[in-house]
This record gives sequence, C-alpha cells and structure tokens, in this order.
Amino acid sequence: MIRPDRGRTMADDAHLEGTHHSTDAQPLDVFAPGLFRGRVALVTGAGTGIGRMTALGFARYGADLVLAGRTAETLEATATDARAHGGQVLVAPTDIRKPEQVDALRDAAYATFGHVDFLVNNAGGQFPAPPSQISDNGWRAVVDLNLNGTWTVINRFMGPMSEAGTGTIVNVVHVYSFDQGAPAFAHSGAARAGVLNLTRTLAPYLGRHGVTINALAPGVVDTAGVKANEAEALGLDEAAGRDQAAAMAPVGRAGDASEMAAIILFLCSPAARFVNGAAIVADGGELVNGLWNPFPPGTL
Repeated sequence: MIRPDRGRTMADDAHLEGTHHSTDAQPLDVFAPGLFRGRVALVTGAGTGIGRMTALGFARYGADLVLAGRTAETLEATATDARAHGGQVLVAPTDIRKPEQVDALRDAAYATFGHVDFLVNNAGGQFPAPPSQISDNGWRAVVDLNLNGTWTVINRFMGPMSEAGTGTIVNVVHVYSFDQGAPAFAHSGAARAGVLNLTRTLAPYLGRHGVTINALAPGVVDTAGVKANEAEALGLDEAAGRDQAAAMAPVGRAGDASEMAAIILFLCSPAARFVNGAAIVADGGELVNGLWNPFPPGTL
C-alpha cells in the first residue's frame, strides 16, 4: 500500500538524494568479498578482452580458475594476475574446434579441482567481409569456432554439472545474434544466433538438473579485437573506427570489458539463481535503437 509522505527528515532526504547519483565504484567493485570462494570457474578465450576480465573478476572474489584459449602466452599473463588474488589457476591451452583437446580440458579440470561450478564460453572470432566475399573455408572456420566449438565445450561439461546437480553456464554471443543483421559479419551472426538458440534450447533440459544456462550479448566493446574488426569493416584507422562504432550506441560510447565481466559474474551469483534461458543485451541501447548498419555506401 502506498502511504503519504509523513515524518521524512532531512537525513532521509540526504540519503535518498545520494542513491540517485553515481558513485566512483567500478563495475567489478559491487560484489561481496569472498562471493565465489570454494568455487571453480572455467573461462574460454581467457587470454584477452572480456574473457581475461571475467577470469580476473572471478579470482578477485575467491574462485579458483581454469583458463582455456589457444595462446599460452596470453593465458599465462592472465594467470599471473589472477594468482595475485590467492587462488589456484590451471592454465589449459585449448583449441575448442578440436574435440580431443576439449576432452583433455575437461579431464584436467576435474583432475585438478574435482568440480567445475561456472562455465563461461567466451572463445570466438570472426573477420569482417561482404557476404559475397566469404569463402567456404572462411565460413566454416568462423562457424566451427563460434558455434561448433561452443557446443563441444558445453557437451563435455554439462554431464558432470548435471550429475553434481549444480552449475552455471554463460555463453557470450553478440547483439547481432538477434533479429537485426550485421552485413559485414554474416558468418559470425549466423553462428552466434545458433549459440543463442542453443542456450534457450538447453535451458529447460539443464534446469531440471540444477544447472542454469544464459547468454550475454554485448554490443561494441572497447577491446583490441573489436576495435580492429570495426575499423576494418568501415575502412578507417582504428581510432576513427572505434569512434564510429561507439556512435552506434545511444549512450555515445563503447562498452568496457569490465562491464561485460560484471554481468557474467552476476549470472553466476546467487542473485541470478532464478535466471535460466535468458539473454542479457549489453549494448548501450544499440539494438533497440535500430542503428545496426553504420557502414557508408560502397564499404560493403
């Protein structure tokens, strides 16, 4: 029942006033210390960008880590920073396109820790090209990495998670997984739309076994890979390409990897226990604004 305002003090007003203003807190500052202590998080594509930031976020809040990716050097760099938080870190160079390597990843993770609580499928890649210029090999390479590789990882881990009766899977897709296209990324858009559907398809099955699965769909995020892709697609240098891509979002800027990592940590937190089969769009309003194709005539 709504009650009339009675007896509100100046102190109350000051408190309410403070709640309406942003603080100096950063996206990854908002979780409780030790939130993930005793838990194990496996992150693919953990060497750079969103994957690296997510891994460091888990480590900061107490989780042990399994870091997967194709480049050992970048994984080791992430591991060094993660270990500073005191947890254990297993570095597992893995090409998720190769099932035997994913088998080895699973075996190493369970041999080391005995359980995996959080699986973040962040590994992926693409290159910008007009659809008419995507070769058969180029198409297969992108679909094999983004869709088939993601499925292979889920397939190998959902069994043990289901047997344990607990677990969270987060798949990183993209806003062009939805109903608006990105002409320069036909291969990746199709593959990531498949991952989005896979997320929704598996949710009712896994949910019955105590496992939730959700997706994060970022827009333009200020990472090295995204900046290079956008600049190439627009025929601009990297700085100009970043500015043009950022202008696609009504908020007037690109997202930050820490913002994406914070959403992933939320999905793995107790606050999201009832979230299953969802796709969280984090794009600054780009998708709903309809400003998806920024490419000038003649650039595609």
